[in-house]
Amino acid sequence: MQFSILTLSTLLASASSFMITPTAQRSTAMRASEFSDPDFCNGLPGALPPVGQFDPLNFLDGADENKVRRFREAELTHGRVAMLAFVGFLVGEKVEGSSFLFDSQITGPAINHFAQVPQPFWEILVLTIGASEVYRAQVGWVSPADLQGEDKFALRPDYIPGDIGFDPLGLRPEDAEELEIMQTKELQHGRLAMLATAGFVAQELTDGQGIMQHLGM
Repeated sequence: MQFSILTLSTLLASASSFMITPTAQRSTAMRASEFSDPDFCNGLPGALPPVGQFDPLNFLDGADENKVRRFREAELTHGRVAMLAFVGFLVGEKVEGSSFLFDSQITGPAINHFAQVPQPFWEILVLTIGASEVYRAQVGWVSPADLQGEDKFALRPDYIPGDIGFDPLGLRPEDAEELEIMQTKELQHGRLAMLATAGFVAQELTDGQGIMQHLGM
């Protein structure tokens, strides 16, 4: 339980790293520093040594500012989901057989847990995800009805990718430099979590054993 609480706190801290005050949004996220490169991703944080401007498939060639910010929005979203998935793999397998989790119905590797979850859980999950995505769209995206035939995937000009105002524990630093450090940490954690979660899935599909079994826990 201590492990799960600690990890959840880390995730909340990471998720709060893009909570930027309206008066400082553009100047904070778009300025160059040791954590950003003005020639890469419009100066957004994330271009770090040793890879620097890492874009091996040239997704950013010819991309305008809106497209670059959409890519960053997608990267952050996937990274946050992957961090939750990473925790879900470990916690889900660690508490297997516990009486408080679905009456001990969930067993085996985490990749098989989805099929074992009781039906009411899925309705709640779908509604929660739907409500969250609608809110994110309202905060960050221009309504297609207002674009009048233009690009249907436009972010609001003053919207910083990932900033939906979620900071329940008040963890966002007030100092702009500390904020940028936290933004960069969130990106790095999300990128690592995407690779780790993919590795978890591949490993369990290969031998049918849970990650906790591989860790001897």
